[in-house]
Amino acid sequence: MPIISSRPRRSMLAVGTVFALVALTGCSSSSGSSTSSPTAAASSAPSAPSAASTTGPGSSGPSSTAATVTIKDFKFSPDTLTVAPGTVITVTNQDSTAHTLTATGAKAFDTGTIAPGKSATITAPSTAGSYPYICTIHQFMTGTLTVSQPKP
Repeated sequence: MPIISSRPRRSMLAVGTVFALVALTGCSSSSGSSTSSPTAAASSAPSAPSAASTTGPGSSGPSSTAATVTIKDFKFSPDTLTVAPGTVITVTNQDSTAHTLTATGAKAFDTGTIAPGKSATITAPSTAGSYPYICTIHQFMTGTLTVSQPKP
């Protein structure tokens, strides 16, 4: 009976181990290398405190300075936001994958792709109205931006 060498098995094990390490390295995220690529209407910016109000019970009307939308667990928070025309809205992606916040229909705003851990800003349209938006990457993610004049 011939003796079978274990060399091919060891070679395959080494190749498999190297492949697994390369695959894991490619899957890991590095927050330092990701950048967002917003459109002309948006630019990268750090998260700012929210001065926005959401619609619903206890709503105090639109904000006239700044607002924040957070993306986490494949949801926009808040998913309904009321702001004054020209309000700067910071969109922060706290999810593990890239997202967008893009107006449907009127194409009034688009953050471009926001990498995990990054932020982008958009400016609310100057025309009052309701602006539905989606994540163009995950179209089940939806929300509505309502633009209205501040109450005196």
